[in-house]
Parts: sequence; C-alpha cells; structure tokens
Amino acid sequence: MAYQSNKLVVPGAQQAINAMKTEIASEFGVQLGPDSSARANGSVGGEITKRLVAMAQGQKPQQ
Repeated sequence: MAYQSNKLVVPGAQQAINAMKTEIASEFGVQLGPDSSARANGSVGGEITKRLVAMAQGQKPQQ
C-alpha cells in the first residue's frame, strides 16, 4: 500500500485548490474527469502549479 504524504497544513486549502481547479478547467474548456484525456487534465494541473508559484514569488520579500 502506498503512503500518501500530501498533508494539507492550512485549513481550507483543499477547498481553495478545488475552486482554482474548477476555474482553470472552465477557462480552458476542459471537462475534468476520467473521460477526459490525460493531456487535458494535466494542462489544468500544470496551470495550477504555474499560478501557485507566481503567487508564492509575489509574496517573497525582496532582497
């Protein structure tokens, strides 16, 4: 059995990620789920990652 280590530290983070996923899928015109291609589903995940990284970089203090 695989061990899952993706524990969310911030309460409400899962709801925020799900909302972001739904928003991006809508923007891309992708219907998420097992009937969609891996490429279509993956494009949504990739965009989530890009946006989260951009948000984190925007919050970094300037050195």
